Amino acid sequence: MATADWWRHGVIYQIYPRSFADANGDGVGDLAGITSRLDHLNDGTPGSLGVDAIWLSPFYPSPMADFGYDVADYTDVDPVFGTLDDFDRLVAGAHDRGIRVVVDLVPNHTSDRHPWFLESRSGRDSPKRDWYVWADSRPDGSPPNNWMSSFPRAGKAWTFDEPTGQWYLHSFMPQQPDLNWWNPEVREAMDGVMRFWLDRGVDGFRVDVAHKMAHDPELRDNPLVELGEEDLGETQEARDSRRAKLKAVPRRDEDWPEVHEILRRFRQTLDSYDDRMAVGEVYLLDLERLARYYGSGQDEFHLVHNFVFQSQPWKAEAFRSVVDEFSGLLPADAWPAWMLSNHDVSRVASRYDEGGNGQARARVAAMLLLTLRGTPFVYMGDEIGQADGEIPPDRVVDVDGRDPERTPVQWDASPGAGFGGDPWLPVGREAARVNVAAQRDDPASMLSLFRRLIWYRKGSPALRGGDYRSLPDTPGGMYAYLRGAGDERLLVALNFTGQPLEYQVDGPADGRLELSTDPARPAGGAVGLQPLQLGPDEGVVVRL
Repeated sequence: MATADWWRHGVIYQIYPRSFADANGDGVGDLAGITSRLDHLNDGTPGSLGVDAIWLSPFYPSPMADFGYDVADYTDVDPVFGTLDDFDRLVAGAHDRGIRVVVDLVPNHTSDRHPWFLESRSGRDSPKRDWYVWADSRPDGSPPNNWMSSFPRAGKAWTFDEPTGQWYLHSFMPQQPDLNWWNPEVREAMDGVMRFWLDRGVDGFRVDVAHKMAHDPELRDNPLVELGEEDLGETQEARDSRRAKLKAVPRRDEDWPEVHEILRRFRQTLDSYDDRMAVGEVYLLDLERLARYYGSGQDEFHLVHNFVFQSQPWKAEAFRSVVDEFSGLLPADAWPAWMLSNHDVSRVASRYDEGGNGQARARVAAMLLLTLRGTPFVYMGDEIGQADGEIPPDRVVDVDGRDPERTPVQWDASPGAGFGGDPWLPVGREAARVNVAAQRDDPASMLSLFRRLIWYRKGSPALRGGDYRSLPDTPGGMYAYLRGAGDERLLVALNFTGQPLEYQVDGPADGRLELSTDPARPAGGAVGLQPLQLGPDEGVVVRL
Protein backbone atom coordinates (compact mmCIF):
# COMPACT_ATOMS: atom_id res chain seq x y z
CA MET A 1 0.00 0.00 0.00
CA ALA A 2 1.19 3.52 -0.75
CA THR A 3 2.38 5.47 2.26
CA ALA A 4 3.28 9.08 2.96
CA ASP A 5 0.32 11.10 4.15
CA TRP A 6 -2.37 8.83 2.68
CA TRP A 7 -4.85 10.61 4.95
CA ARG A 8 -4.25 13.88 3.09
CA HIS A 9 -5.00 12.52 -0.35
CA GLY A 10 -7.58 9.78 0.13
CA VAL A 11 -11.35 9.59 0.54
CA ILE A 12 -12.51 8.18 3.88
CA TYR A 13 -15.83 6.33 4.11
CA GLN A 14 -17.70 6.01 7.40
CA ILE A 15 -19.32 2.69 8.29
CA TYR A 16 -21.84 2.40 11.11
CA PRO A 17 -21.46 -1.38 11.56
CA ARG A 18 -25.02 -2.15 12.72
CA SER A 19 -26.38 -0.74 9.48
CA PHE A 20 -23.82 -1.46 6.77
CA ALA A 21 -24.04 -5.15 5.85
CA ASP A 22 -25.52 -8.24 7.52
CA ALA A 23 -23.60 -11.47 6.85
CA ASN A 24 -25.43 -13.83 9.22
CA GLY A 25 -28.99 -12.79 8.42
CA ASP A 26 -29.98 -11.66 11.91
CA GLY A 27 -30.98 -8.16 10.80
CA VAL A 28 -27.94 -6.47 12.37
CA GLY A 29 -24.82 -5.52 10.44
CA ASP A 30 -21.56 -7.18 11.41
CA LEU A 31 -17.83 -7.27 10.66
CA ALA A 32 -18.14 -10.21 8.27
CA GLY A 33 -20.78 -8.22 6.41
CA ILE A 34 -18.34 -5.35 5.97
CA THR A 35 -15.70 -7.76 4.66
CA SER A 36 -18.21 -9.17 2.16
CA ARG A 37 -18.85 -5.69 0.73
CA LEU A 38 -15.25 -4.47 0.43
CA ASP A 39 -15.32 -4.79 -3.37
CA HIS A 40 -18.16 -2.22 -3.46
CA LEU A 41 -15.85 0.17 -1.64
CA ASN A 42 -12.72 -0.44 -3.72
CA ASP A 43 -11.84 -3.40 -5.90
CA GLY A 44 -9.13 -1.45 -7.69
CA THR A 45 -11.30 -0.55 -10.68
CA PRO A 46 -13.61 2.38 -11.54
CA GLY A 47 -16.50 -0.05 -11.22
CA SER A 48 -16.14 0.31 -7.45
CA LEU A 49 -16.55 3.40 -5.33
CA GLY A 50 -12.79 3.79 -4.98
CA VAL A 51 -12.48 4.93 -1.37
CA ASP A 52 -9.05 4.87 0.25
CA ALA A 53 -10.02 4.21 3.87
CA ILE A 54 -12.94 3.16 6.04
CA TRP A 55 -13.78 4.53 9.47
CA LEU A 56 -15.65 2.06 11.66
CA SER A 57 -17.97 3.31 14.39
CA PRO A 58 -17.63 1.28 17.63
CA PHE A 59 -17.86 -2.50 17.47
CA TYR A 60 -16.57 -3.15 21.01
CA PRO A 61 -18.41 -5.12 23.72
CA SER A 62 -21.15 -2.85 25.02
CA PRO A 63 -24.55 -2.91 26.73
CA MET A 64 -25.59 -0.72 23.77
CA ALA A 65 -27.20 2.04 25.82
CA ASP A 66 -25.63 4.37 23.23
CA PHE A 67 -25.12 1.66 20.60
CA GLY A 68 -21.45 1.06 21.19
CA TYR A 69 -20.33 4.47 22.41
CA ASP A 70 -20.69 3.01 25.92
CA VAL A 71 -17.67 0.70 25.80
CA ALA A 72 -17.45 -2.16 28.29
CA ASP A 73 -14.17 -3.56 26.91
CA TYR A 74 -11.81 -1.55 24.71
CA THR A 75 -9.89 -4.57 23.40
CA ASP A 76 -12.50 -6.99 22.06
CA VAL A 77 -15.45 -7.28 19.67
CA ASP A 78 -19.09 -7.44 20.74
CA PRO A 79 -20.59 -10.81 19.77
CA VAL A 80 -23.34 -9.03 17.79
CA PHE A 81 -20.58 -7.92 15.38
CA GLY A 82 -18.41 -11.05 15.48
CA THR A 83 -15.00 -11.83 16.93
CA LEU A 84 -11.46 -10.53 16.94
CA ASP A 85 -10.73 -13.06 14.20
CA ASP A 86 -13.50 -11.44 12.12
CA PHE A 87 -11.87 -8.07 12.74
CA ASP A 88 -8.47 -9.39 11.66
CA ARG A 89 -9.99 -10.81 8.47
CA LEU A 90 -11.63 -7.47 7.77
CA VAL A 91 -8.34 -5.59 8.19
CA ALA A 92 -6.49 -8.09 5.99
CA GLY A 93 -9.19 -7.95 3.30
CA ALA A 94 -9.21 -4.16 3.35
CA HIS A 95 -5.44 -3.90 3.15
CA ASP A 96 -5.38 -6.37 0.25
CA ARG A 97 -7.56 -3.88 -1.64
CA GLY A 98 -5.54 -0.83 -0.65
CA ILE A 99 -8.16 0.31 1.88
CA ARG A 100 -6.94 1.69 5.19
CA VAL A 101 -8.89 0.97 8.38
CA VAL A 102 -9.63 3.69 10.95
CA VAL A 103 -11.49 2.73 14.13
CA ASP A 104 -13.42 4.78 16.65
CA LEU A 105 -11.59 5.47 19.90
CA VAL A 106 -13.93 6.50 22.74
CA PRO A 107 -11.62 7.94 25.40
CA ASN A 108 -13.89 10.41 27.18
CA HIS A 109 -16.12 7.84 28.87
CA THR A 110 -16.75 4.14 29.34
CA SER A 111 -19.85 2.07 29.97
CA ASP A 112 -21.01 1.94 33.57
CA ARG A 113 -20.44 -1.80 33.21
CA HIS A 114 -16.78 -1.48 32.30
CA PRO A 115 -14.63 -3.25 34.93
CA TRP A 116 -12.82 0.03 35.58
CA PHE A 117 -16.03 1.77 36.59
CA LEU A 118 -17.36 -1.19 38.58
CA GLU A 119 -14.15 -1.08 40.60
CA SER A 120 -14.27 2.72 40.90
CA ARG A 121 -17.84 2.53 42.17
CA SER A 122 -17.07 -0.15 44.75
CA GLY A 123 -16.01 2.37 47.39
CA ARG A 124 -14.34 5.69 48.02
CA ASP A 125 -11.14 3.84 48.87
CA SER A 126 -11.07 1.94 45.58
CA PRO A 127 -7.71 2.08 43.74
CA LYS A 128 -9.66 3.14 40.66
CA ARG A 129 -11.87 5.70 42.41
CA ASP A 130 -9.91 8.52 40.82
CA TRP A 131 -10.16 6.98 37.34
CA TYR A 132 -13.56 8.68 37.06
CA VAL A 133 -14.89 12.10 38.07
CA TRP A 134 -16.53 11.86 41.51
CA ALA A 135 -17.64 14.85 43.58
CA ASP A 136 -19.63 15.69 46.69
CA SER A 137 -23.04 17.34 46.73
CA ARG A 138 -23.43 21.05 47.19
CA PRO A 139 -24.54 22.09 50.71
CA ASP A 140 -28.18 21.89 49.62
CA GLY A 141 -27.73 18.32 48.36
CA SER A 142 -27.82 19.25 44.67
CA PRO A 143 -25.26 18.14 42.05
CA PRO A 144 -21.73 19.56 42.23
CA ASN A 145 -22.35 22.13 39.48
CA ASN A 146 -24.75 23.13 36.72
CA TRP A 147 -23.19 21.07 33.92
CA MET A 148 -25.72 19.41 31.61
CA SER A 149 -25.54 16.26 29.52
CA SER A 150 -25.03 16.67 25.77
CA PHE A 151 -28.20 14.59 25.41
CA PRO A 152 -31.14 16.82 26.42
CA ARG A 153 -33.18 13.82 27.53
CA ALA A 154 -30.47 12.85 30.02
CA GLY A 155 -30.72 16.21 31.83
CA LYS A 156 -27.98 16.99 34.31
CA ALA A 157 -24.50 15.62 33.71
CA TRP A 158 -24.36 14.08 37.20
CA THR A 159 -25.81 10.93 38.76
CA PHE A 160 -25.84 10.29 42.51
CA ASP A 161 -24.42 6.99 43.71
CA GLU A 162 -26.23 6.06 46.93
CA PRO A 163 -23.75 3.46 48.27
CA THR A 164 -20.76 5.82 48.15
CA GLY A 165 -22.63 9.10 48.68
CA GLN A 166 -21.07 10.99 45.76
CA TRP A 167 -22.00 12.06 42.25
CA TYR A 168 -20.25 10.88 39.09
CA LEU A 169 -19.93 12.94 35.92
CA HIS A 170 -21.38 11.78 32.61
CA SER A 171 -21.24 14.13 29.63
CA PHE A 172 -23.80 11.94 27.90
CA MET A 173 -26.02 9.21 29.41
CA PRO A 174 -25.81 8.07 33.04
CA GLN A 175 -24.60 4.76 31.62
CA GLN A 176 -21.53 6.58 30.22
CA PRO A 177 -19.41 7.82 33.15
CA ASP A 178 -16.58 10.19 32.21
CA LEU A 179 -13.00 9.11 32.73
CA ASN A 180 -10.76 11.41 34.75
CA TRP A 181 -8.03 12.47 32.34
CA TRP A 182 -6.19 14.32 35.10
CA ASN A 183 -5.16 10.87 36.36
CA PRO A 184 -1.91 9.68 34.71
CA GLU A 185 -3.01 6.06 35.12
CA VAL A 186 -5.96 6.73 32.81
CA ARG A 187 -3.62 8.18 30.20
CA GLU A 188 -1.38 5.14 30.48
CA ALA A 189 -4.33 2.76 30.14
CA MET A 190 -5.67 4.48 27.02
CA ASP A 191 -2.20 4.45 25.52
CA GLY A 192 -2.31 0.68 25.95
CA VAL A 193 -5.70 0.55 24.19
CA MET A 194 -4.31 2.47 21.23
CA ARG A 195 -1.30 0.19 20.99
CA PHE A 196 -3.51 -2.91 21.10
CA TRP A 197 -5.32 -1.85 17.91
CA LEU A 198 -2.25 -0.36 16.23
CA ASP A 199 -0.47 -3.69 16.75
CA ARG A 200 -3.43 -5.40 15.05
CA GLY A 201 -2.86 -3.27 11.98
CA VAL A 202 -5.35 -0.43 12.23
CA ASP A 203 -4.24 2.66 10.35
CA GLY A 204 -5.65 5.26 12.69
CA PHE A 205 -8.36 6.46 15.03
CA ARG A 206 -11.35 8.73 14.92
CA VAL A 207 -11.30 10.15 18.45
CA ASP A 208 -14.81 10.56 19.84
CA VAL A 209 -15.72 13.88 21.56
CA ALA A 210 -12.05 14.75 21.94
CA HIS A 211 -12.84 18.24 23.28
CA LYS A 212 -14.57 16.76 26.33
CA MET A 213 -11.55 14.95 27.78
CA ALA A 214 -10.32 17.93 29.77
CA HIS A 215 -12.50 20.21 31.86
CA ASP A 216 -12.16 22.61 34.77
CA PRO A 217 -10.54 20.60 37.58
CA GLU A 218 -12.33 22.81 40.11
CA LEU A 219 -15.70 21.82 38.59
CA ARG A 220 -16.99 25.39 38.56
CA ASP A 221 -20.37 26.22 37.03
CA ASN A 222 -20.72 26.93 33.35
CA PRO A 223 -21.67 30.55 32.66
CA LEU A 224 -25.27 30.93 31.61
CA VAL A 225 -25.89 32.08 28.06
CA GLU A 226 -29.01 31.71 25.95
CA LEU A 227 -28.02 30.41 22.53
CA GLY A 228 -31.35 29.09 21.31
CA GLU A 229 -31.82 26.09 19.06
CA GLU A 230 -29.93 25.66 15.77
CA ASP A 231 -32.07 26.17 12.71
CA LEU A 232 -30.91 25.53 9.14
CA GLY A 233 -33.34 28.19 7.97
CA GLU A 234 -32.08 31.02 10.15
CA THR A 235 -30.23 33.97 8.69
CA GLN A 236 -26.47 34.10 8.38
CA GLU A 237 -26.50 37.04 10.80
CA ALA A 238 -28.23 34.91 13.42
CA ARG A 239 -25.71 32.12 12.95
CA ASP A 240 -22.81 34.56 13.22
CA SER A 241 -24.35 35.93 16.40
CA ARG A 242 -24.54 32.43 17.88
CA ARG A 243 -20.89 31.78 17.05
CA ALA A 244 -19.90 35.12 18.59
CA LYS A 245 -21.66 34.19 21.84
CA LEU A 246 -19.88 30.85 21.92
CA LYS A 247 -16.55 32.62 21.58
CA ALA A 248 -17.38 35.13 24.28
CA VAL A 249 -18.58 32.62 26.85
CA PRO A 250 -16.28 29.59 26.98
CA ARG A 251 -17.60 26.58 28.84
CA ARG A 252 -15.87 24.87 31.75
CA ASP A 253 -17.01 21.33 30.96
CA GLU A 254 -15.06 21.06 27.67
CA ASP A 255 -12.18 22.44 25.61
CA TRP A 256 -10.02 23.01 28.70
CA PRO A 257 -6.40 23.85 27.73
CA GLU A 258 -5.13 20.56 29.21
CA VAL A 259 -6.77 18.67 26.34
CA HIS A 260 -3.92 19.68 24.05
CA GLU A 261 -1.36 17.97 26.31
CA ILE A 262 -3.45 14.79 26.13
CA LEU A 263 -3.55 15.00 22.34
CA ARG A 264 0.18 15.54 22.08
CA ARG A 265 0.66 12.24 23.89
CA PHE A 266 -1.80 10.57 21.51
CA ARG A 267 0.27 11.89 18.61
CA GLN A 268 3.51 10.60 20.11
CA THR A 269 2.00 7.13 20.35
CA LEU A 270 0.80 7.26 16.74
CA ASP A 271 4.12 8.59 15.50
CA SER A 272 5.92 5.61 17.08
CA TYR A 273 4.21 3.52 14.38
CA ASP A 274 4.60 3.93 10.63
CA ASP A 275 2.05 5.90 8.68
CA ARG A 276 -0.81 6.15 11.21
CA MET A 277 -3.25 9.01 11.78
CA ALA A 278 -5.95 10.42 14.05
CA VAL A 279 -8.96 12.56 13.22
CA GLY A 280 -10.73 14.36 16.04
CA GLU A 281 -14.43 14.74 16.62
CA VAL A 282 -14.32 18.25 18.05
CA TYR A 283 -17.83 19.66 18.24
CA LEU A 284 -16.92 23.31 18.69
CA LEU A 285 -18.75 25.88 16.60
CA ASP A 286 -15.81 28.28 16.84
CA LEU A 287 -13.34 27.95 13.98
CA GLU A 288 -10.46 29.56 15.89
CA ARG A 289 -10.75 27.12 18.77
CA LEU A 290 -11.23 24.25 16.34
CA ALA A 291 -8.00 25.06 14.51
CA ARG A 292 -6.07 24.76 17.77
CA TYR A 293 -6.68 21.00 17.77
CA TYR A 294 -4.08 20.69 15.02
CA GLY A 295 -1.48 22.06 17.43
CA SER A 296 1.49 23.23 15.40
CA GLY A 297 0.24 21.17 12.47
CA GLN A 298 2.64 18.38 13.44
CA ASP A 299 1.96 17.49 17.08
CA GLU A 300 -1.79 17.02 17.70
CA PHE A 301 -4.51 15.77 15.35
CA HIS A 302 -3.76 15.08 11.71
CA LEU A 303 -7.35 16.02 10.82
CA VAL A 304 -10.28 17.61 12.67
CA HIS A 305 -13.95 17.32 11.75
CA ASN A 306 -15.46 20.72 11.04
CA PHE A 307 -19.00 20.88 12.38
CA VAL A 308 -19.36 24.54 11.47
CA PHE A 309 -19.08 23.45 7.84
CA GLN A 310 -21.45 20.53 8.34
CA SER A 311 -24.12 22.68 9.98
CA GLN A 312 -24.40 25.35 7.25
CA PRO A 313 -27.70 26.02 5.49
CA TRP A 314 -27.92 25.32 1.75
CA LYS A 315 -26.37 28.62 0.74
CA ALA A 316 -23.30 29.07 -1.41
CA GLU A 317 -22.19 32.12 0.55
CA ALA A 318 -22.39 30.24 3.85
CA PHE A 319 -20.17 27.37 2.74
CA ARG A 320 -17.69 29.68 1.04
CA SER A 321 -17.40 31.81 4.18
CA VAL A 322 -16.60 28.81 6.39
CA VAL A 323 -14.10 27.25 3.97
CA ASP A 324 -12.25 30.51 3.40
CA GLU A 325 -12.14 31.45 7.08
CA PHE A 326 -11.02 28.02 8.28
CA SER A 327 -8.39 27.68 5.56
CA GLY A 328 -6.90 30.96 6.75
CA LEU A 329 -6.83 29.87 10.40
CA LEU A 330 -5.00 26.58 9.99
CA PRO A 331 -1.30 26.22 10.87
CA ALA A 332 1.00 26.10 7.88
CA ASP A 333 1.25 22.31 7.63
CA ALA A 334 -2.29 21.47 8.73
CA TRP A 335 -4.82 19.86 6.40
CA PRO A 336 -8.60 20.40 6.58
CA ALA A 337 -11.24 17.67 6.65
CA TRP A 338 -14.77 18.06 5.30
CA MET A 339 -17.89 16.08 6.11
CA LEU A 340 -21.57 16.68 5.41
CA SER A 341 -23.19 13.56 6.88
CA ASN A 342 -22.47 11.04 9.63
CA HIS A 343 -24.32 8.78 12.04
CA ASP A 344 -25.38 11.75 14.20
CA VAL A 345 -26.99 14.12 11.68
CA SER A 346 -29.73 13.97 9.08
CA ARG A 347 -28.53 12.72 5.71
CA VAL A 348 -27.70 15.18 2.93
CA ALA A 349 -30.55 14.03 0.67
CA SER A 350 -33.04 14.75 3.45
CA ARG A 351 -31.45 17.67 5.28
CA TYR A 352 -31.18 19.87 2.21
CA ASP A 353 -34.40 18.77 0.54
CA GLU A 354 -36.78 21.62 -0.24
CA GLY A 355 -39.81 20.69 -2.24
CA GLY A 356 -38.37 17.51 -3.70
CA ASN A 357 -34.95 18.75 -4.87
CA GLY A 358 -32.97 16.78 -2.27
CA GLN A 359 -31.38 14.43 -4.82
CA ALA A 360 -30.24 17.27 -7.10
CA ARG A 361 -28.76 19.12 -4.14
CA ALA A 362 -27.12 15.94 -2.89
CA ARG A 363 -25.31 15.68 -6.22
CA VAL A 364 -23.96 19.22 -5.83
CA ALA A 365 -23.00 18.43 -2.22
CA ALA A 366 -21.03 15.40 -3.44
CA MET A 367 -19.06 17.56 -5.87
CA LEU A 368 -18.42 20.15 -3.15
CA LEU A 369 -17.18 17.52 -0.71
CA LEU A 370 -14.93 15.74 -3.19
CA THR A 371 -13.31 18.77 -4.82
CA LEU A 372 -12.42 21.03 -1.88
CA ARG A 373 -8.85 21.18 -0.64
CA GLY A 374 -8.81 18.69 2.21
CA THR A 375 -9.81 15.16 3.10
CA PRO A 376 -13.45 14.24 2.36
CA PHE A 377 -15.43 11.94 4.66
CA VAL A 378 -18.36 10.16 2.98
CA TYR A 379 -21.11 8.58 5.09
CA MET A 380 -22.30 5.15 4.04
CA GLY A 381 -25.35 5.29 1.78
CA ASP A 382 -24.74 8.85 0.64
CA GLU A 383 -23.17 7.40 -2.49
CA ILE A 384 -26.65 6.27 -3.59
CA GLY A 385 -28.48 9.34 -2.33
CA GLN A 386 -30.06 7.42 0.54
CA ALA A 387 -32.47 9.55 2.57
CA ASP A 388 -33.35 9.44 6.25
CA GLY A 389 -35.62 6.57 7.21
CA GLU A 390 -39.01 6.94 8.84
CA ILE A 391 -39.12 5.43 12.31
CA PRO A 392 -42.50 4.53 13.82
CA PRO A 393 -42.81 5.42 17.53
CA ASP A 394 -42.63 1.77 18.55
CA ARG A 395 -39.31 1.29 16.70
CA VAL A 396 -37.43 4.25 18.20
CA VAL A 397 -34.28 3.07 19.97
CA ASP A 398 -31.87 6.01 20.16
CA VAL A 399 -31.91 8.37 23.13
CA ASP A 400 -31.09 11.39 20.97
CA GLY A 401 -33.36 10.94 17.95
CA ARG A 402 -30.67 9.75 15.53
CA ASP A 403 -32.38 6.62 14.22
CA PRO A 404 -33.46 8.09 10.83
CA GLU A 405 -29.87 8.59 9.63
CA ARG A 406 -28.85 5.14 10.87
CA THR A 407 -31.26 2.96 8.91
CA PRO A 408 -29.69 0.06 6.97
CA VAL A 409 -27.77 0.68 3.77
CA GLN A 410 -30.02 -0.17 0.84
CA TRP A 411 -28.19 -2.83 -1.16
CA ASP A 412 -31.10 -4.13 -3.22
CA ALA A 413 -34.89 -4.11 -3.61
CA SER A 414 -35.54 -7.10 -1.32
CA PRO A 415 -37.76 -6.54 1.74
CA GLY A 416 -34.72 -6.14 4.01
CA ALA A 417 -32.67 -4.29 1.37
CA GLY A 418 -29.95 -6.92 1.83
CA PHE A 419 -30.45 -7.43 5.58
CA GLY A 420 -31.96 -10.62 6.92
CA GLY A 421 -35.20 -11.06 8.82
CA ASP A 422 -36.55 -7.89 10.40
CA PRO A 423 -33.66 -5.37 10.30
CA TRP A 424 -32.84 -3.68 13.59
CA LEU A 425 -34.21 -0.40 12.17
CA PRO A 426 -36.81 -0.16 9.41
CA VAL A 427 -35.50 -0.03 5.87
CA GLY A 428 -36.13 3.27 4.08
CA ARG A 429 -39.33 3.54 2.04
CA GLU A 430 -37.49 4.37 -1.17
CA ALA A 431 -35.22 1.29 -0.98
CA ALA A 432 -37.01 -0.45 -3.87
CA ARG A 433 -35.66 2.16 -6.28
CA VAL A 434 -32.78 3.79 -4.34
CA ASN A 435 -30.34 0.94 -3.83
CA VAL A 436 -26.89 -0.16 -4.88
CA ALA A 437 -28.05 -2.89 -7.26
CA ALA A 438 -30.39 -0.54 -9.13
CA GLN A 439 -27.70 2.13 -9.52
CA ARG A 440 -24.62 0.02 -10.21
CA ASP A 441 -24.99 -0.04 -14.00
CA ASP A 442 -26.94 3.19 -14.46
CA PRO A 443 -24.61 5.93 -15.77
CA ALA A 444 -27.07 8.61 -14.61
CA SER A 445 -27.24 7.36 -11.01
CA MET A 446 -25.88 8.98 -7.87
CA LEU A 447 -23.54 6.00 -7.44
CA SER A 448 -22.08 6.58 -10.90
CA LEU A 449 -21.54 10.26 -10.08
CA PHE A 450 -19.71 9.37 -6.86
CA ARG A 451 -17.53 6.86 -8.68
CA ARG A 452 -16.67 9.39 -11.40
CA LEU A 453 -15.82 12.06 -8.83
CA ILE A 454 -13.66 9.80 -6.67
CA TRP A 455 -11.77 8.17 -9.53
CA TYR A 456 -11.25 11.52 -11.25
CA ARG A 457 -9.92 12.86 -7.96
CA LYS A 458 -7.42 9.99 -7.76
CA GLY A 459 -5.89 11.05 -11.07
CA SER A 460 -5.90 14.79 -10.37
CA PRO A 461 -2.92 16.30 -8.51
CA ALA A 462 -4.92 19.53 -8.20
CA LEU A 463 -7.80 17.87 -6.34
CA ARG A 464 -5.71 15.49 -4.27
CA GLY A 465 -3.27 18.02 -2.90
CA GLY A 466 -3.30 21.25 -4.85
CA ASP A 467 -4.00 24.78 -3.75
CA TYR A 468 -7.40 26.41 -3.36
CA ARG A 469 -8.67 29.90 -4.15
CA SER A 470 -12.30 30.96 -3.99
CA LEU A 471 -13.41 33.27 -6.76
CA PRO A 472 -15.00 36.65 -6.03
CA ASP A 473 -17.87 38.38 -7.79
CA THR A 474 -19.83 35.24 -8.51
CA PRO A 475 -23.59 35.63 -8.90
CA GLY A 476 -25.67 35.11 -5.79
CA GLY A 477 -26.12 31.42 -5.08
CA MET A 478 -22.90 30.32 -6.78
CA TYR A 479 -19.75 29.04 -5.07
CA ALA A 480 -16.77 28.87 -7.42
CA TYR A 481 -13.13 28.11 -6.71
CA LEU A 482 -9.89 27.19 -8.43
CA ARG A 483 -7.81 24.13 -7.63
CA GLY A 484 -4.31 23.94 -9.02
CA ALA A 485 -1.12 21.87 -8.97
CA GLY A 486 1.70 22.19 -11.47
CA ASP A 487 0.20 22.70 -14.92
CA GLU A 488 -3.26 21.48 -13.89
CA ARG A 489 -5.85 24.16 -13.21
CA LEU A 490 -9.43 23.24 -12.44
CA LEU A 491 -12.44 25.46 -11.97
CA VAL A 492 -15.22 24.14 -9.73
CA ALA A 493 -18.50 26.01 -10.00
CA LEU A 494 -21.53 25.06 -7.91
CA ASN A 495 -25.05 26.41 -8.35
CA PHE A 496 -26.91 26.29 -5.04
CA THR A 497 -30.12 27.66 -6.58
CA GLY A 498 -32.98 26.19 -8.55
CA GLN A 499 -32.44 28.74 -11.35
CA PRO A 500 -29.91 28.83 -14.22
CA LEU A 501 -26.84 30.98 -13.51
CA GLU A 502 -24.14 32.56 -15.64
CA TYR A 503 -20.62 33.43 -14.53
CA GLN A 504 -18.09 35.46 -16.50
CA VAL A 505 -14.78 33.65 -15.91
CA ASP A 506 -11.63 35.74 -16.21
CA GLY A 507 -9.08 34.39 -18.65
CA PRO A 508 -9.65 31.81 -21.36
CA ALA A 509 -12.74 31.83 -23.55
CA ASP A 510 -13.39 28.15 -23.01
CA GLY A 511 -12.25 25.08 -21.13
CA ARG A 512 -12.87 21.35 -21.07
CA LEU A 513 -15.89 20.05 -19.13
CA GLU A 514 -14.52 17.26 -16.96
CA LEU A 515 -17.53 16.52 -14.76
CA SER A 516 -21.10 17.72 -14.28
CA THR A 517 -23.64 16.74 -11.67
CA ASP A 518 -26.25 16.83 -14.46
CA PRO A 519 -26.26 13.37 -16.05
CA ALA A 520 -27.72 14.85 -19.23
CA ARG A 521 -24.68 17.09 -19.77
CA PRO A 522 -21.90 15.03 -21.38
CA ALA A 523 -18.36 15.55 -20.16
CA GLY A 524 -15.24 15.65 -22.27
CA GLY A 525 -16.02 18.50 -24.64
CA ALA A 526 -15.34 22.20 -24.78
CA VAL A 527 -17.40 24.53 -22.60
CA GLY A 528 -17.65 28.29 -22.92
CA LEU A 529 -16.43 30.37 -19.99
CA GLN A 530 -17.52 33.85 -21.05
CA PRO A 531 -19.96 33.22 -19.64
CA LEU A 532 -19.99 29.79 -18.02
CA GLN A 533 -23.59 28.62 -17.91
CA LEU A 534 -24.89 26.40 -15.13
CA GLY A 535 -28.27 24.74 -15.00
CA PRO A 536 -30.43 24.72 -11.86
CA ASP A 537 -28.81 22.77 -9.01
CA GLU A 538 -25.77 21.94 -11.15
CA GLY A 539 -22.10 21.70 -10.34
CA VAL A 540 -19.24 21.39 -12.84
CA VAL A 541 -15.51 20.77 -12.90
CA VAL A 542 -13.82 22.53 -15.83
CA ARG A 543 -10.20 22.11 -16.89
CA LEU A 544 -8.70 25.48 -17.80
